[in-house]
Amino acid sequence: MIEKDRADPRRDVFIEIVTLGNYAKVIAIDSATGTEVSVTCPANAPRASMEAAAVNKLEYILRKNAPE
Repeated sequence: MIEKDRADPRRDVFIEIVTLGNYAKVIAIDSATGTEVSVTCPANAPRASMEAAAVNKLEYILRKNAPE
């Protein structure tokens, strides 16, 4: 999940992992904005690594799309 000091405490991130053969598609959805991102990882990668990759990408997209 997103660290408390870097995000609104009311914000949740939903994670979905779909495994297809040797690959896993990891989807992260921000509850506050509905922003959704996905990453593809090896299916045998640690779950924590897969989740971290998706959350990091979500944080990047949220910062990129934030009003200035």
